[in-house]
Amino acid sequence: MSTASSTALLCSIFSSVGCGRIKCIRCVGNFRACETAMGGREKATNFPPLKNDLILRAARGEKTERVPVWVMRQAGRYLPEFQATRKEHDFFEICQTPELSCEVTLQPIARFDLDAAIIFSDILVIPQVLGIHVEMISGKGLVFDNTLNCPEDLARLKSDVDVTEALSYVFDAITLTRRRLEGKVPLIGFSGAPWTLMGYCIEGTGNSTTLSKAKKWLYVYPEQSHKFLRLLTDKIVDYLVGQVLAGAQLLQVFDSNVGVLGYDLFMTFALPYLKEIVTRVKSTLRETNTEPVPMIVFAKGCHYAIEELSKTGYDVVSLDWTIHPEVARSQAASAVSLQGNLDPCAMYGSKDDIEGLVGKMLNRFGTQRYIANLGHGVYPDFDPEHVRTFIDTVHAQSEAINKRDAAGNMR
Repeated sequence: MSTASSTALLCSIFSSVGCGRIKCIRCVGNFRACETAMGGREKATNFPPLKNDLILRAARGEKTERVPVWVMRQAGRYLPEFQATRKEHDFFEICQTPELSCEVTLQPIARFDLDAAIIFSDILVIPQVLGIHVEMISGKGLVFDNTLNCPEDLARLKSDVDVTEALSYVFDAITLTRRRLEGKVPLIGFSGAPWTLMGYCIEGTGNSTTLSKAKKWLYVYPEQSHKFLRLLTDKIVDYLVGQVLAGAQLLQVFDSNVGVLGYDLFMTFALPYLKEIVTRVKSTLRETNTEPVPMIVFAKGCHYAIEELSKTGYDVVSLDWTIHPEVARSQAASAVSLQGNLDPCAMYGSKDDIEGLVGKMLNRFGTQRYIANLGHGVYPDFDPEHVRTFIDTVHAQSEAINKRDAAGNMR
């Protein structure tokens, strides 16, 4: 991204989110003018000081007194309070309404002792603004009515869409939520990765176990596949930069469907774009005088390329439950933190079972350069109290391990 386009992006975000005292509604594309009008970036955002930076320290490889923990899909259908909100509002209505998105984001923070919030949104907002119509239908799940069937269909995408305008509701939700968190914990922003989004746009479902329609493109239409992946990458970069400028303190890139690719396809059609995203997001933020935030990559099923993934520039590699933590540690670059990776189905076990499994997980990962999480998202039928057990056990056991180790070192 050029300096000029970076400037335009920053000004667009400023004019969208405002500053609490004044809205910069007449930005002329000059960062310095916009910065002055807003009173400077720090003044404009005016966020409360952060009280719990555990997850930021863990992501940066700094010492932590206990292991930070959050849970993918921690705001969602397993919570009665979310179910009540969902009865009144369509899923994407919640995503597109900053007040509702903020409310749902904060629900698990009010209930549990989590170390991070993650903005309530969906990875499919980028396909939506590109012109792919997606709905969440009760009892059916995701429904697409204009998937991409052949490369010629790429021509009907809104490739020139400005995501900083089209997805301003996400930025507004982030700014609102960051303020209402009052510094309790950091706020995570996120996006889907290019290959995963491409898969949804072609398959029209999240239920395919093979993604054979999308993988067919990689073999039959490789040039057009790269064209589409480059388009998605451009939009994702702008989207993630916008989230940081709006207040996100960490970012996670979800490549949830990458496990179906295998090593060669992953190295050709997934890894280069994942690397480009982290490189461009961090460089663009620096161009706008904004400190880059830690970035997490979650490539589900990518046990075959942990080493390669860990060298892309992400601060944290998030793991699913199919890889042994000690194997991941041995393969990952030493400067990278790890996240994960308890089997989500462990939440169906007893509380004693969960406590035992958490203990194993902590002993295998160690308590430093580590963020505890599940190996995938929360399922709708989880007992919230079992999720609480997971969170509280991570804190209690990791703190005990650290104290034990510290006492041992003093002898």
